[in-house]
Amino acid sequence: MELLRVCVIGTGSISDMHLASYANNPNAVLYGVYDYSKERAEEKAKKYGIGTVYDSLEKVYHDPHIDAVSICTWNNSHAEISINALKSGKHVLVEKPLSMTVEEALKVEEAVRKYNKTLQVGFVRRFATNTRVLKSFIDQGKLGEIYYAKASCLRRLGNPGGWFADKERSGGGPLIDLGVHIIDICWYLMGRPKVKSISGNTYRQLGNRGNVENLGFYKAADYDKGKNTVEDLANALITFENGASLFVDVSYTLHAQKDEIQVKLFGTKGGAELEPELVLISEENDTIVNVHPQIDQLTFDFSNAFQNEIDSFVTCCLFDTKPVACVEDGVEIMKILAGIYEASEKKCEVTF
Repeated sequence: MELLRVCVIGTGSISDMHLASYANNPNAVLYGVYDYSKERAEEKAKKYGIGTVYDSLEKVYHDPHIDAVSICTWNNSHAEISINALKSGKHVLVEKPLSMTVEEALKVEEAVRKYNKTLQVGFVRRFATNTRVLKSFIDQGKLGEIYYAKASCLRRLGNPGGWFADKERSGGGPLIDLGVHIIDICWYLMGRPKVKSISGNTYRQLGNRGNVENLGFYKAADYDKGKNTVEDLANALITFENGASLFVDVSYTLHAQKDEIQVKLFGTKGGAELEPELVLISEENDTIVNVHPQIDQLTFDFSNAFQNEIDSFVTCCLFDTKPVACVEDGVEIMKILAGIYEASEKKCEVTF
């Protein structure tokens, strides 16, 4: 079988998950790598045995040996690079979010249709074992009609700094970085309902708290505690045309006792908690029961989920099948994110 030759664009921290996963896939070849910092690109090339280091995106686009690209760059470049790669005949895996605006997202969607190539959005939580297991129960009707979901991803001290803290490059803070994941996974498991209205709030009260000591946290490759133009906290209530609703809150920094992640769904026949670990709640013999599946990963496993995501992308490219995280879903999630920011800015409900 012909192998998929891949170029990874952008060699920041998330790129290692892409690079390692492609290296582990027998049907893919890490053909090239590009970063605006050639030194950093060369380091990754050496680490993963990649033969070609590009010094411009144009050379990536015009190299006929490349079949697909993985885009691991700043959010403000996702749409442009995706469109140019599609135009040059490459398949695309683009990290979340798909773009910075809904208008950009729609242009990417148009390019996918025009150039007839695969584009997969990096909604990695869809590929986790606990998500796949829960979705199989939902698809069999075990939860009935899901009418409410609630998700939190709260960090006490978790502003990565660097481009993550620069609104011009990121588009926002914890909402567009962390919220995109938990909103997507709830929306996906709820059956991808159409959005009706959004109420939302964002807060900039604490900054990035770069003064705090004695507690480690994730830092961007270009970390600079002196720069921060994004929100600390965001929350939102999203209602759907089918009557269901989703409440979400996310933070980079918060006066909280500990970091917290929770994803819960409630249906007419049962409920489920996806995070912090998978459990299903049901009724049997007039008794409420908790069902604990026996699986290897009850919680989100970063490496396993990324491997599943990359494997799925490679398969879609080689066999021309539709991605689990398709461009249309990327557009819808961008509409939700933009709607939350708009609702917060205008201090009113946004309707669709």
